Amino acid sequence: MQDSRKAIVSWSLYDWANSAFATTVMAGFFPVFFSSYWSSSATSQQSTFYLGLANSIASICVAAMAPVLGAIADNGSYRKRLLTFFAFLGAIMTGALWFVAAGNWPLAVVFYITATIGFSGANTFYDSLLPSVASEKKVDFVSSLGFSLGYIGGGLLFLVNVLMYLNPRWFGLPDEAAAVRASFMSVAVWWLAFSLPLFLFVKEPKGKKRYTVGEAVKQGFSQIRGTFRAIRTLKVTGLFLLAYWCYIDGVDTIIRMAVDYGTALGFPSESLIVALLITQFVAFPAALAYNWFGHKVGIKRALLIAICAYGLIAVMGFFMTKPIHFYLLACMIGLFQGGIQALSRSYYTRLIPQEQSAQFFGFFNMLGKFAAIVGPLLVGVVTVLSGSNRLGIISLVVLFIVGGLLLMKVDEHKIPDCMENYRKRTGLTG
Repeated sequence: MQDSRKAIVSWSLYDWANSAFATTVMAGFFPVFFSSYWSSSATSQQSTFYLGLANSIASICVAAMAPVLGAIADNGSYRKRLLTFFAFLGAIMTGALWFVAAGNWPLAVVFYITATIGFSGANTFYDSLLPSVASEKKVDFVSSLGFSLGYIGGGLLFLVNVLMYLNPRWFGLPDEAAAVRASFMSVAVWWLAFSLPLFLFVKEPKGKKRYTVGEAVKQGFSQIRGTFRAIRTLKVTGLFLLAYWCYIDGVDTIIRMAVDYGTALGFPSESLIVALLITQFVAFPAALAYNWFGHKVGIKRALLIAICAYGLIAVMGFFMTKPIHFYLLACMIGLFQGGIQALSRSYYTRLIPQEQSAQFFGFFNMLGKFAAIVGPLLVGVVTVLSGSNRLGIISLVVLFIVGGLLLMKVDEHKIPDCMENYRKRTGLTG
């Protein structure tokens, strides 16, 4: 099945499908609508606490589940079935937000947490299918194609949702609240509709032995400890994961806190929405272009350049004073966001055994969920101690410096020997 055009396109379209949740729900409308509609009777501090608690619970659940689910999938050939289950869970819970009445913030939180678990859980199995869809020769392109389609797909639906919000009567909706609720339903339909090609045309990789679900669960738990031991044996893999955790923490913090930072600087909400759209549409071609660039200069070097670019973004954020500056930073983020995410994912496939890809991607995604913990805390502490939001944002440079220095120590020449030794010790055959 490797390098089949139908399989590659079908796999990549899932990014187009589920990115609508990340853009319209997580980054766009849910945080704003939560405070103005579902928790309107609460103070702004209480509303922020409720929303933060929801995100924290969802992240903890996903991080705890990721390595277990990955190990289960490797032992039972259940990757597609688990992906389908979590995708349906996420989409149905997103659509269910339509039915949550004003003021009922607890139910909104429950649906949001469950939808986020579905979104993130499905991504574990989506990523784990990449080595079976693309050979090492094409894995960078296919990974970048997925991210680029995700940006354009998520951006297109978000653009429609923004138009629905600004002009609800164009769409036969009575007001802005109805437009936002309809946007949640549109995300659910979009997510499921564009997931169908993956469900239909990407084949489940065949394992060496087929386990029942119960046996797979038992094997899955036993393999969690094995994953930690494996990463200690695969020292190159472990070093990369440590570097990834540092720099992706900085990347995720900038993505998640950019709107809050712009608000703190007094920029109008219209400018923040425009900046989100700019990032999405710049990231679409940039993710593919950065794949080409990575093959020209080397994947590791391209990652280092992207890390340096994000460090520069943090520095530029310190000096930002006008909305036009925010737009320029949105363009820069779009140029490097897809590249650093896609190449990190594809680079990681070179450092893990394909037979245990779901297990290792479960750990990879767990790190991704625990990322954006140190970064926001660093920004918050520096901001409080200094009394300056600007010093808070520039403090992220530390994460990019540490991540870049660790990545520089990853010796690609040791990967074949490291993998061979691991296979001999574990009895795997590649």
